[in-house]
Amino acid sequence: MRILVSNDDGYLSHGIIALFDALSSVGTAVIVAPDRNRSAASHSLTLRRPISTHQHSETLYSVEGTPTDCVHLALGGLLQEEPDMVVSGINDGPNMGDDVLYSGTVAAAVEGRNLGHPAIAVSMASHNPSHYATAAQIVTDLIKQMNKVPLPADTILNVNVPDVPRSEIQGVRATRLGKRHPSQKATREPTPRGDAMFWIGPAGDISDDSPGTDFNAVSEGFVSVTPLQIDLTRFGTMSSLSDWLEHFE
Repeated sequence: MRILVSNDDGYLSHGIIALFDALSSVGTAVIVAPDRNRSAASHSLTLRRPISTHQHSETLYSVEGTPTDCVHLALGGLLQEEPDMVVSGINDGPNMGDDVLYSGTVAAAVEGRNLGHPAIAVSMASHNPSHYATAAQIVTDLIKQMNKVPLPADTILNVNVPDVPRSEIQGVRATRLGKRHPSQKATREPTPRGDAMFWIGPAGDISDDSPGTDFNAVSEGFVSVTPLQIDLTRFGTMSSLSDWLEHFE
């Protein structure tokens, strides 16, 4: 198995190195990742300039672009052999609930899926994690399971792992995305010239961590595995929208 490894924390992050080392035990892994931290880049592509890449070794490339750029280039010609799957992470910090809309980690996995490959995004449920080995082993075990019982090629698994030793993990749960309250207000910061600068406000507090959500699973010591899909269509409102549009002039 050939595995493309990417992330949004940069090609030298502790998480991606731990992930690469673990995945090298189950296949041929290669890292194609941003040259610096690109957290919260979401699913952005660089279109108005060429993208520089640098090959550090046979299995390590850095890209002056977003996580989506990295996967797009890797699957679009940068690598001589096309990977069988894409794994993004290990992210410093959780990607649960509404976070997935902004996450560069999840976006890298989504781009892999867009280009026809099964994909996994993996994150630590701590912003200062120390147990990367736990997440790396969980992903390795998931891939072994996928080899035994294949999932469809359009599969995207969003995995969040408690920051504890492997022996303290309570199990693995299939979950849905929880929800957060709206983000906090931006913080205004004046400049010496009297202009205004702003810091984006922190994420909102959790509003739905009920049983079955990713927030709930992780809080109880379980690994959360959430299946994601690309189609954002709200099918349940199609009929009512059609009725509503009949009165549109």
